[in-house]
Amino acid sequence: MKTFLPSVDELDRKWYVVDAREQVLGRLASQVATVLMGKGKPIYTDFLDTGDFVVVVNADKVKLTGRKLDDKFYYSHSGYPGGLKQINARRLLEKKPGALIQFAVRGMLPKNKLGRRMLKRLKVYAGDEHPHQAQQPEPLSF
Repeated sequence: MKTFLPSVDELDRKWYVVDAREQVLGRLASQVATVLMGKGKPIYTDFLDTGDFVVVVNADKVKLTGRKLDDKFYYSHSGYPGGLKQINARRLLEKKPGALIQFAVRGMLPKNKLGRRMLKRLKVYAGDEHPHQAQQPEPLSF
């Protein structure tokens, strides 16, 4: 019996839309990462990119439990001495609501070229509207 390996032509990538309103950030991110990786498909292979596209709307209305809005920090470094920057989750949610979900999902994907390719299929929008109606995304609820 031979192992089935899907080719790029055989992949059928679907589009899903997820409403992040009143969803807990970590739980939402883990479900979105699973869809991006394609783990729910019978043709899932860990070294191939078999995932689907995910559009997340209402990213500005996502919830964080406990005191994470004030106590959770996101760090970046400019590369220069003393160039460490930090921003807490509340400020990041006000400035760039999509970045909060993007950071959470990125942490749950593989840390290699494959994970970076999967992350490109995640589209995050702060409001209800998104420009992907032509792809006819199916609603996905968790």
